[in-house]
Amino acid sequence: MFPQKRGARLVAIAAASSLLALTACSGGSGGDDEANDDGTPAGEITVLTWRTDLVEDGTFDEYVEQFKAAYPEVTEVTVEGLTDYEGEVKTRMNTENYGDVLAIPGSVTPDQYADFFEPLGTQEEIGAEYQWINDKSFEGQSYGIPVVGNVQGYVYNKRVWEEAGVTEFPDTPEAFLAALQAIKDNGVEIAPLYTNYKDGWPLSQWDGWLGAVTADPDWKNKIIESDTPWTPESDYGMVDGLIYDAVAQGLTEADPTTTNWEESKRLLGTGQVATMVLGSWALPQMAAAAEEAGASAEDIAYAPTPVQVDGTFHSVAGGDYNLGINVNSDNKATARAWIDWFNHESGFSESQAGLSPIIDGPVPDALTGFVEQVELITLNPAEEGKESLFADIDTASGIVTTDPKFRQKTIDDARSGARTKEQVFDDLNAQWAEGRSSAG
Repeated sequence: MFPQKRGARLVAIAAASSLLALTACSGGSGGDDEANDDGTPAGEITVLTWRTDLVEDGTFDEYVEQFKAAYPEVTEVTVEGLTDYEGEVKTRMNTENYGDVLAIPGSVTPDQYADFFEPLGTQEEIGAEYQWINDKSFEGQSYGIPVVGNVQGYVYNKRVWEEAGVTEFPDTPEAFLAALQAIKDNGVEIAPLYTNYKDGWPLSQWDGWLGAVTADPDWKNKIIESDTPWTPESDYGMVDGLIYDAVAQGLTEADPTTTNWEESKRLLGTGQVATMVLGSWALPQMAAAAEEAGASAEDIAYAPTPVQVDGTFHSVAGGDYNLGINVNSDNKATARAWIDWFNHESGFSESQAGLSPIIDGPVPDALTGFVEQVELITLNPAEEGKESLFADIDTASGIVTTDPKFRQKTIDDARSGARTKEQVFDDLNAQWAEGRSSAG
């Protein structure tokens, strides 16, 4: 239906079935139950996780039992699932009681890593075994190891797209909008694109397209030298411009202020929502929700960022949350054992339709068709001495791209017409330029 530079067919990606998980427990760090004198794992640890779904229906129970079987002198692993993970952990980090093992929140800047997290080894040492460690490294030290690698694009209901006549991956923003319009015009009450505005955090998932738009692994290192990151041709410009256009053209949910993340999974599975921009981690959750609603998991599929460079689709591959160790933990040896065991033995990454964080690890069946059609790129780290510069500029600018509020404002303006897309870009660029000036 839409012109293509390369005929990439829509491929349904078989998502893994839903995981089972554990009842959340409360508790602090390992206390006096330290590891053995020789450093072998023993005693107690507390693990904080954002995966409340897996804490509610059984999988972490299984993980804990398997870990304790591998390390018999470990007496207890307490798992706490936090609904507002970023907010709750940020608050707890004002104390020393933020578990022993936890995912490093996005609000912690690189120059703060050593204040809160134990160094796990040099980047060279950790990088010999694990991929995607640069994000949580600073001045040559690594503070976090990802639990799974994601590819970035969007989740969609393949049946809904095909019923609207869309059978090939859109390869330009215009083609993507045309696909959404075709779905809207198909005469069915469907939200072509769901923003998940109210929960907020899903809007940050659009950041996964940054770098794929221009197929440039150095995009982030370049914009710290620019006063105008938001232009029609830039990564940020394409992403935030597409959000604006989709909302302004009525191609999203009718009332973004009433969206609901958990409900959105069912809506996508049943075809009441056609598309959501999320990392590949969302595949098994969407497939499980489809089955629970009596729909088919085979309808859930994954597509790349709708841009081709030199006739090729690109997708950024990178780590999800990185596990780190509380610098105040009394049981760092057991905490580290949990991180390594989790990545090597739990099977978590494959069960989540994700890439293994281990170098040369397996590609799950759910992503095989995707990676055959898309060139994966990994973003390059910041130059030495500039690891925190992006965060410094971002904070000084007042935009704070890690906070979804700036995209919520874009959506508000697109709905109301209070600012044109060009005005949104002008304002963001002015803020960014001021941030660069303030950050030196």
